[in-house]
Amino acid sequence: MRLLAALLLFAAAAVAASSSSSAAAELPEFREAPAFRNGAGCAGAPTIHIAMTLDGTYLRGSLAGVLSVLRHAACPESIAFHFVASSASPARRLARLRAALAAAFPTLPATVHRFDARLVRGKISSSVRRALDQPLNYARIYLADILPRSVPRVLYLDSDLLVVDDVARLWATDLGPQAALAAPEYCNANFTLYFTDAFWRHPAYSSVFANRTRAPCYFNTGVMVIDLDRWRAGGYTAKLEYWMDVQKQEARIYELGSLPPFLLVFAGDVKAVQHRWNQHGLGGDNVAGQCRELHPGPVSLLHWSGKGKPWLRLDAGRPCPLDALWAPYDLLRRRGARDDLLAAVA
Repeated sequence: MRLLAALLLFAAAAVAASSSSSAAAELPEFREAPAFRNGAGCAGAPTIHIAMTLDGTYLRGSLAGVLSVLRHAACPESIAFHFVASSASPARRLARLRAALAAAFPTLPATVHRFDARLVRGKISSSVRRALDQPLNYARIYLADILPRSVPRVLYLDSDLLVVDDVARLWATDLGPQAALAAPEYCNANFTLYFTDAFWRHPAYSSVFANRTRAPCYFNTGVMVIDLDRWRAGGYTAKLEYWMDVQKQEARIYELGSLPPFLLVFAGDVKAVQHRWNQHGLGGDNVAGQCRELHPGPVSLLHWSGKGKPWLRLDAGRPCPLDALWAPYDLLRRRGARDDLLAAVA
């Protein structure tokens, strides 16, 4: 009996040690990024508010994105980051995310906000890719509630992109007298394909675009300049939730996660931004994630939207040609690697 008790005690200790080791290995280690300082002409520069999500799956992409923003900004110390993390994350997990962020950017002006995942759990329907069904993917809908009212405008950025221009140029977008949202539009895309036949057959659904400022066009929600005061005044969160409820309770009207509700509410009323600010689709489609080339024209932002993510393809030894542009911004600490590998972007 004593032998059995001793064996059970040893097994319990081994399990505890294994759990502790597993927890320690939950997130990789990251190197400290170079420090970027404001230039001489930054006195009086406005604060640029940038919102991004923060989770373990996309942490590596988020940190690379932050580094790219700071590297190319004329006034990097005038940028305030707002990271949105799921309330469903255990406290220990959130602490590790904060620690990884602090290790990479110890002086970064950043706030971590909690997003209540319960707001959308009953509203999410399955889509073509599992990653699109995660509650945090819908947090951008609630930025006007998550961020303090002292933040009148925010630039939302996905966690799979690089900014290779001064983000202040995008921040300065004039939204005009009425628009609540600005983003690059792609009017050559077949807009009808973003909704099902059931949507287009239903006159009450399809008539939603009848009174828009312009003909509705596709836009990608991974890069958006949002006027939060106008968003709140227009009740846009409730309007987006309405279409999520239609999808969940009445009819399957779309297949692509959080994007279609944005199109239903904003397409045709978006303030257009130059295409250079979202060279998207570099992750391929939502099924195969095949390699793609850049769209013609100048580039200020590279966006690996789609299934293929550059860090995963690089780790697998099967990178696409454009993934080499992402690699210099990767802050992952590799065993035996030198810390001066960031010289290319410093």
